[in-house]
Amino acid sequence: MTRQDFLIKWGVYALALLPVWFCQAFVLNRLPLGLTPVLLPLAAVAVAVLEGAVAGAGFGLGVGILCDAVYFGTDGAMTLGLCVAGMAAGALAQYLLRQNLVGCLLCSLLALAAMDGVRIAVRLLRGSRELGAMLSLAGREILLSLIFVFPVYALFLWVYHRVPKKTVL
Repeated sequence: MTRQDFLIKWGVYALALLPVWFCQAFVLNRLPLGLTPVLLPLAAVAVAVLEGAVAGAGFGLGVGILCDAVYFGTDGAMTLGLCVAGMAAGALAQYLLRQNLVGCLLCSLLALAAMDGVRIAVRLLRGSRELGAMLSLAGREILLSLIFVFPVYALFLWVYHRVPKKTVL
């Protein structure tokens, strides 16, 4: 893969991330659902499932930086967290699961559960919230977010079929 192919490929993935971010930041948070689904981590997982562990870690790093800029109170945790989640999802999809929608759903569930688990653990250590309420909210947020795996995966699968395939980092 030439340098130009590499830049085109990841530039197109970055452009495909823009409607996902726009939908989360300006559409879904305005709906009267009671909570907002998180789509940016789903995008990182979808690309990781399609491209593999190394590319997933790199894209997860970029998405994590965007998440830290967009989400309130993350303090840089999303950058590291989505890098690790992208690497783990890519490795799981490559070696244990399949690189398809079912693999993406399972990896997305694991990534969202891990993110919420860390958030709950931090808040419990600070003693600021009740466990039952946090688990209930996290469960509803995860279920609502998993609905959006289908369109997010479809978008990135469409991009995957149209960009150069082999990535050498």
